[in-house]
Amino acid sequence: MNTLVISTSSFDIDNNPPLQYLLKNGLKIVTNPHRRKLTEDEIIALLKDGATGLIAGIEPLTERVFQSANHLKVISRCGAGLDSVDLLAAKNHGITVVNTPEAPAQAVAELTMGLMLTLLRQINTIDHAVRSGEWPRTQGGLLAAQTVGIIGLGHIGRRVARLCLAFEATVIAHDPYASQVPADVTAVSLETLLATADIITLHLPYATDTHHLLNARSLSAMKSGAIVINAARGGLVDENALFEALKSGKISAAALDVFEQEPYHGQLIECGNVILTSHVGSLARESRQRMEIEAAENLLQGLIKTGLIK
Repeated sequence: MNTLVISTSSFDIDNNPPLQYLLKNGLKIVTNPHRRKLTEDEIIALLKDGATGLIAGIEPLTERVFQSANHLKVISRCGAGLDSVDLLAAKNHGITVVNTPEAPAQAVAELTMGLMLTLLRQINTIDHAVRSGEWPRTQGGLLAAQTVGIIGLGHIGRRVARLCLAFEATVIAHDPYASQVPADVTAVSLETLLATADIITLHLPYATDTHHLLNARSLSAMKSGAIVINAARGGLVDENALFEALKSGKISAAALDVFEQEPYHGQLIECGNVILTSHVGSLARESRQRMEIEAAENLLQGLIKTGLIK
């Protein structure tokens, strides 16, 4: 019997027509028993019983994984990024890899805006104070008065730009691979963006050359009191350097939805001027449903092309 593995921490199988079609055609579905990001060994264990298809989360899909998954033919990433997949190794093993870049974009963009506004108006700290019996009259900042620097102008970055412009913010952006820059957005060098932006938000994939893009050196190049937001990939930010920049006051506040190690238990938990969320960028109900159905449809079409499903 063909087996389909779903490695994401959660997935609505019952309300997914492509998956129901696969079930009716004799596929067995194996889900993630840990309900979190899987390790390399854990995904190997799930795939070992002859899985032909995988709906993937952000677990490491490496040469070692593919060597052990002899029957794997199609990987459908439930999400935009493919940095967790060794694409060359997948190609060498004859494995098709597809993703869903458009489906989660609005959800991540809206979370970014929520984090941005919460930090500017200090909503989280005011809420905590009120619950503690205080009544602070905290003065925040207007998004309309800020220069927002967007690093990465893909599906998500472009949406963030449009939303920021709707709030009348000034928007600058850096993306050397962008073929088109949205109207009213000014393309600048990374150095200019770091030195100019009041808020810096990351929307680019993780790769060797973007590892710790925001490190001690780049954080020191930012405006004093800048805000940092990362709802893209954890490895883009040196979390230790960010902690030091927050502690010194160089960076006034930060919001992170992604971390190098998840679940996160690091020292940023100690910082009152940081919002930490549990990789929930795509977890808006409407967006998540679309993403899951699109991922399953991509998998179905991939299996049909291989001749395993008719």
